[in-house]
Amino acid sequence: MIGGLHAAKTVAMGADALSSWLEANRDGLVAGLLAGLALVAVMLVLRSYGRSVVARDPLGVGWRSLIGRILAKTNVFFMIFTAAAVVATYAELPARAARLIDIGFVIAFAIQGALWGRELVLGVIGRKVAEENGAGALSNAMALIRVLISVALFAIAGILILDNLGVNVTALIAGLGIGGIAIGLAAQGIFSDLFAALAILFDRPFKKGDTIRYGTSVGTVERIGLKTTRLRSLSGEQLVMANTKLLEQEIHNLAEGNSRRMTLPFGLIYQTPPEQLERLPEIASQAVGTQRGCRFVRCAMVGFGASSLDHELVYDNMTLDPERMAANRTAIMIALIRAFAEEGIQFAFPIELSFTAAPDGTLIMPYPEPSRDEG
Repeated sequence: MIGGLHAAKTVAMGADALSSWLEANRDGLVAGLLAGLALVAVMLVLRSYGRSVVARDPLGVGWRSLIGRILAKTNVFFMIFTAAAVVATYAELPARAARLIDIGFVIAFAIQGALWGRELVLGVIGRKVAEENGAGALSNAMALIRVLISVALFAIAGILILDNLGVNVTALIAGLGIGGIAIGLAAQGIFSDLFAALAILFDRPFKKGDTIRYGTSVGTVERIGLKTTRLRSLSGEQLVMANTKLLEQEIHNLAEGNSRRMTLPFGLIYQTPPEQLERLPEIASQAVGTQRGCRFVRCAMVGFGASSLDHELVYDNMTLDPERMAANRTAIMIALIRAFAEEGIQFAFPIELSFTAAPDGTLIMPYPEPSRDEG
């Protein structure tokens, strides 16, 4: 009997306290509830819009589809605790209730942030995969990338939640850091090539199908992998180069130019008259002009060789096709040979004169006859 009366008295006191609290915070509660409901309504509308965008284009890679997928991942748990947190800012809740709402909001926000972040990162990477038509390194590693991103984001969310619950996460973070360093040192070669592959794919110094030159090698890019890039050389064999080593070198992307400057060296005999040497630029210009898409730059003497007057013909080839460039070069050389034959200009070739001498140093025939002045 006494226990029942005590319980009834306690309930009555609680009801009175609740009634007093509601009376004191009525305006704040009304304002907070209205603001919270409005915020939930807005998030519901945005989620509905996102789901409709995804339903219309489930495989889309545009920014609209990406934003739609992000909005569609908004969950009700996050909406409820967001609204509760808004109400708590307007009304003076009891300390325990406010703490519970704060913890719930942090948990909901951490999980929701991980979901949004994963969709954003995977969506950006998906755009790169679409640009490669699904044939690049990113598409091959998409499953692995998805797992790594999910683990990283939800690990951060978990640490944030534990920290908010009062757990000392310093030791946990230190342990994860030491483990990460150990794994990184053990597989630093693999990770360096992986990040180099990502740098190639995002910075795009070259892409599949481009012809590049690095060091003394020239090849057409066939595949950009996670560890290596494979190229097809001009002579037909496949070149395999580690991504890290490739980026450490100076790369010439031959596919990005509008034209190719070509240099054609040749030599003439020393007996060539100066008048013919002066006409060489005109003759060379006419030879280059016979080829469509080729533009004459200059033809000049560059030095006195051991057995020739060394010249250099420079012209611009407007095509980037290696086969067409080779055909143009051959045609220009044939045109030069034909023009020189008509002008009586002779190409030089290496020659060597030998003289035979007697023990006393006098020349033994045959040797050049001395001139009459010398005789």
